Parts: sequence; C-alpha cells; structure tokens
Amino acid sequence: MEAKLKNEETEMEQEAPVGREHTDERQVSIPEVLSLLPLNESALFPGVVMPLLVAKENSIRLVDDAVVSDTRIIGVVTKKDPAVETPDIDDMYHIGTAAVIHTMLRLPDGQRLIVQGLARFRIKDVVQTEPYFKVSIEELPDVIDYGPEQAIEMEALRRNVADAFRTVVSLSSNLPDELERISETVTQPDLLANNVALHLPIPVSEKQGLLETLGVRERLIKLFTILIRESQVLELGSKIQSQVHQELGKTQRDYYLREQLKAIQRELGEGDERTIEIEELRGRIKESGMSPEAEKEAQRELDRLSRMPPAAPEYTVARTYIDWLVSLPWNKSTKDNLDIAQVRHVLDEDHYGLEKVKERILEYLSVRKFKTEGTMRHPILCFVGPPGVGKTSLGKSIARAIGRNFVRMSLGGIRDEAEIRGHRRTYIGALPGQIVQSIRRADSNNPVFMLDEIDKVGADFRGDPSSALLEVLDPEQNSTFRDHYLESPFDLSRVMFITTANMLDTVLPPLRDRMEVLELPGYTEHEKLEIAKRHLIPKQLAEHGLEMDKHISWTDEAITDIIRGYTREAGVRNLEREIAAVSRKVTREFAEGRTEAVQVTIDQVRNYLAAPRYLFEELKDRTSESGVAVGLAWTPSGGDVLFVEATRMPGGKTLTLTGQLGDVMKESAQAALSYVRSHAKDLRIDPEFFAKSDVHLHVPAGAIPKDGPSAGVTMATSLASLLSGRRVTGQVAMTGEITLRGKVLPVGGIKEKVLAARRAGVKTVILPLENKKDVIEEIPKDIQEEMEFVYVDNIDQVLARALEPDGAMSDEVTGNR
Repeated sequence: MEAKLKNEETEMEQEAPVGREHTDERQVSIPEVLSLLPLNESALFPGVVMPLLVAKENSIRLVDDAVVSDTRIIGVVTKKDPAVETPDIDDMYHIGTAAVIHTMLRLPDGQRLIVQGLARFRIKDVVQTEPYFKVSIEELPDVIDYGPEQAIEMEALRRNVADAFRTVVSLSSNLPDELERISETVTQPDLLANNVALHLPIPVSEKQGLLETLGVRERLIKLFTILIRESQVLELGSKIQSQVHQELGKTQRDYYLREQLKAIQRELGEGDERTIEIEELRGRIKESGMSPEAEKEAQRELDRLSRMPPAAPEYTVARTYIDWLVSLPWNKSTKDNLDIAQVRHVLDEDHYGLEKVKERILEYLSVRKFKTEGTMRHPILCFVGPPGVGKTSLGKSIARAIGRNFVRMSLGGIRDEAEIRGHRRTYIGALPGQIVQSIRRADSNNPVFMLDEIDKVGADFRGDPSSALLEVLDPEQNSTFRDHYLESPFDLSRVMFITTANMLDTVLPPLRDRMEVLELPGYTEHEKLEIAKRHLIPKQLAEHGLEMDKHISWTDEAITDIIRGYTREAGVRNLEREIAAVSRKVTREFAEGRTEAVQVTIDQVRNYLAAPRYLFEELKDRTSESGVAVGLAWTPSGGDVLFVEATRMPGGKTLTLTGQLGDVMKESAQAALSYVRSHAKDLRIDPEFFAKSDVHLHVPAGAIPKDGPSAGVTMATSLASLLSGRRVTGQVAMTGEITLRGKVLPVGGIKEKVLAARRAGVKTVILPLENKKDVIEEIPKDIQEEMEFVYVDNIDQVLARALEPDGAMSDEVTGNR
C-alpha cells in the first residue's frame, strides 16, 4: 500500500505546480473547513484509493480550487437519493470521508480524479453554499473497541472476513479475481474492513452504515454478516444457473439424439413413434365417418400437429381436439326394436299405468316400422308431472324397450350457456358441452337422451342455457348443431330427446313450443296399490335381504292403509319410504331371532308406523261450522285440498284477506263478496250486513303462497255459508272461477284436483260444466263410479248443492252466528 501510495504521489508531483510539496497521508492534518464533493452511488472509506469522474460545473470548480490549495484535501459525502441533481445539505449523509486528491486529469467530458481517504468526519455547520458547499467538520477517529485479551478473537474475525471475501470474489462474475489479494496483503483489521466494504456490490445505504460504524470490532462483525449473506445469494444463483445450463444441455442433447434416431429409422425404412401416432390418427379420421366439414377441420389440425414439437403448449390442445373428433359416433347407431308387442310388454313390465305416454311411444315406433324410406322426424317429448310419478325411470324404460342406449343430463341449476354449447378452444382447459359429451358417452348417434328438470334452468351473466337449448330441441335445426369447441356441425336429428319438468310456467315459451307435452298427473289409489305390489315391495325386499312369503307377506288392505293414512302425494316416493320402514322393522325382528313369516296387516302397519298421519275425519271436523268450504288446488307436486274460512265481526265495509294470497286470488275474493252482496236477498241475507260488519276471509297454511282463480266458487260458498248460517255439506269439495254475474268458468288441473279430493276422503266434487270432458277423458272409470261429480255453470247451482237446506242448522250454531 505504501509503495502504491508513493507512486501515486510521484505522479501527482509531476502534474502539480512547481514548488508545491506533498506529505504522507498519515502526516497530513485535516482542515477544520472542507469543500464538500457529493457522490452519487458510492462511499469512500479512510485509507482506500478510489477513482472519481467529475462532470458538473460546480464540482469541477471545487476540484480546481482544491488542487491549487495548500492541502489538496476535500470532503467526500454520499447523496441519500442519487436522482437529486442539485442536492441540499439535508440531501447528503452528514458523515463522510476527508480525502486528498492525488491525481487530476482533464478530459472533454469532465475531470478524472484519484483520491485517497484520510479520516472520517461529521458535518457541524455549513460555511458556504455557492458555488459549492463548504462546511466546518469534526474529525471522527476509529474507536478501538477491543482489548489485548481479545487479540486472538480479532485475528479470527479478520481471517473469517478475508475468507468470506475471497468466496464472494470467486462466486461473483462482476468482481475481478485480483481483489482476492486484498485479503492477503492487508492485515490491519480497520484497513481490511474499509477495502472490502468499498468493493462489495451492496446497497449504498449498507456501505454508509459501515462508514458510520466507528468501532473496528463492531464494523468487522457487520461486514462479516453481509459477506455471509452475499455468499449465500451468489451460491444459490450459481446453482440456479447451473441447473438452467444442464436443462438446456439436456434439451440440445435430446434433440440431437432424436434427429440421429430419425435418420437411422429412415435408413432402415422404419418410422418413429410420433410418425406412427400421426398416421394412426389420420387413419382414425378416415374411419370415423365424420362429415366432410369436420374431416377437413380434423385434417387441417392434424397437419399442424405433425409440424409441431411435442413440447409446444399447443400440441396437447390440438391432440385433444382431434381425439374428441374421432371418438364421436358420427355414423354409429343402434337398431330400433320395431316389435310393437314386445315394446308394449317391456313398458308394461316397468311401469303400471301411464297409458298416454305408452301410446305415444307405440305410435312413434309404428310410424318407424311403416315408413321405410326417407327421413323421419323424431319427437321431442316433455313429461310434465309432480315428483315421484316416474318421469326419469320412464325414459330408461323407453330406451330399453326400443333397444337404444340411454343417457341422462340434469339441467337443474345450470346457469352457464357453455354447459350446453361448450367452450371455445381459445380458453385453457376448454371442453365440448354436455350435449356432445353425453353423445360420446352413449357411443351411438341415436340414443334416448333425457334432459331432466328442464323447468329449473337458470340464467345469469354467463348466458341463458334455455336459449342454447332452442337449437338442440328443434328438429329443423339440430341436424347441424354446432358446439363451440368442435366448430363443426354434428347431427342430432336421430337422437330421441325426452325432457322432464314439474311445471311449465318457468320454461321459456319458444322452448315449450318445440316440445310435445305429455302430462303425468299422478296415480290413483288403485294404481298405487298395483305399483306397490309389482315394483316397490319386491325392490325393498331385495334391498333388505327378505324373501316374499318366507319372511314377509303383504295384504292389500295394509298397503291401502299406508296409501290413505301415511301418504298424500301424487307419486309413490313416500309410499316406498313407508314400505322400506316396515321392511326394516321386519328385518330387525328376524335378526333378533324371529323364525315365523310376518303377515303385514292393518294392525301390523299401525304397530310399525304408529298412528296414521292423515284422517278422513279432518274434512268433517273442519266443515262442522258455517263459513268453511273445501276447495281444490293444483300444485307442482300434484293436487291438494284447501280450506277457505270466513268470519264476521262488528265494523263496517272492510274485507280482510289472509293466508299469503296472490293478486289473482284476492280479486277472486272481491268478486265473490260482490256477488254475495248483490244477491243477498236471494240468499236470505241481510242486505245491510256489510255496512255494519267486517268480513275476514282466511285460507290456512299461511306459510304457503297461493294464487289462481280456481278458488272463486269456494270463497263465494264460504261467504254465503257464513252470512246465511247454512253449513257446507260434509265431504264436498269444489273448484271453478267465478264472475260478477255468477258464472262458473272452467279451470285446469282437473285430474290432480280430483285425485287430491279422493285422497282426502271427499265424496262429492263440484266442477264447472265445461270441465266435464276432462273428467270423462282423464279420470279412471273406477273413480268416476266411486265419486259423485256435480257439473255447474253458475254459482246458484253450487250453493244449492253445497249448502245445507234452511233449518238444518242447530240452534246452538245459529246462535253463535
């Protein structure tokens, strides 16, 4: 270091003015006022030589003045923010290094200096600001923070710092190897710390922190910590770089070997695996029988695939697309079973009743059998009915009967149009829609395709699946159905689509118009009895490990008791649950040691299932007072009976309606009241009753929303019964819309309502005259014979049949009125 310093001083002497003398930096005293030279992204340490380039005008002037001064000493500080062009005193760190200028060389772009740090200082006051800063300083000498007894520790610390610095230099590509000699030539701890800190590629703030650390031992410890961190970072970077080089080398090696393999296979007349794969796909495309447009698209994609490296991101996308195209059953179909008698046998074997649906299927097959030439339009059927009547299982039975594959897709809760049409291939992970996926699973282009719960399709910001179904369920359009993923037309015209719904109100009108609606209104008591004997009981016995007659036998009376007393439904799901409950209890008895077979009678049913939930006496009890009438309502789960109750209290001209009624039902109540008021004299009611009374009309089961016009006659009957004091005849129920003139208009859901009345124990049903044809066509003959149907066209006929004659009321009831 001394030799180097002397050489630099010699060079300075050659450039300095004549007569100027230089002394060793250890003999120079630091002036109390120094010119301040700010540095951008570096820090100068005492005892360290550092080159500088000065370009700013005020800094050049500072250097010129310093060179001609007696001491050639300036103050070097670091700027806090290098982006500040004209720093203030607060923009610079207040601890810097006093430095002597050894060499100054003028260049076109500024001045090049070689300076050597002398000692640390702290800025006390600013003496001058223009053209450059001059400050008064306080010198900060090194603090010897260790004693003689710690000499060995300091030596170990110095060696660790030196070794760590050598490691950093060897790992860093930015540090020259010559810097390793610093750790060997510099043995003083303070000078070693300063030299290493100057050359380390660390942030300026950390270098400033080391400069401000006056204790030698503390400075070495800080520096050693930084060196360990930097060496770990460099080692990790070197490891990552090595791995990258290895991967690149392996890729290049694999490519070279692959090309050699191709050349060898060409010489031997053999093909590589990829070529074989491409040719196999080409053969599958030709054999698939796809449409010309789809084949053209597949060949185009296959050509792209053959020119694409397997590692390319698009390779998997293209291969998956081709796999989908060749795996679809373009020309693969099953042969229909046109034996009408056998089809009828299969349908009857699987389902009891449902004659309308069976007739429609047999008609379709008859046309298929008779028409042997040309194209035939397949029906789009929609089974509408309450839960549990066998809509979904009927679709499976149809497929089995006509010999087609069966596939089912549930539409409940679907809100994304892409579920129907698929995603475009631009999206990552794109797939065809459920229609194409289901056709692929069916493995034929003419399956029975059931779209379950079509009335529960939703819509949101992702599109409306119902609108996407318009093309699928249109025989005029579905022969060229385009899935967004396939981008080629697929023929759906040979598919037999069957949809199911509980109600049609929520189905899009254009979609409803494309389907042939077949209603499955529900089962009669006799039909439920036969279904239980033929299907439900054998199924539950098999599931519980029981055998008929050996373990259990059922009487018709017991099954009928379960139907009447424990279930009130249009379908048979609850009936199956009750039969399963009985089967479980019988299985437990045999598990506990019983050996004799169980005959299920009415008494056994009551023993296993406790008391009946529904009693026919409810109807008689609730109509024992005037003002209560029984109506019939249609619900998505079948029909049901509803009670309309009316009462009056002192007041005037107020009609109160409760029971969560809809607007249409409220208007029916208003119309009923208006009719009763206008015909008060004919009904033997005080014409002024409304002027001095409030009337309250309530429909129980208030938690259930109710609406519709069919309760009009029931409300009129309830009001007439209340105000006249005449009770409604027991076991009578009614339905029909009422007008202000007293006309009774037809309503819908007749079969559901009649079956609900039968389940509730009603003997007489009052219906609009125009609904007589519905009873004749839809109601089974046994029920028509068992129940009395009264057809009316005005409200007078209703009241005459529904209300008890004058004088039939007891004195007690009349008095309470």
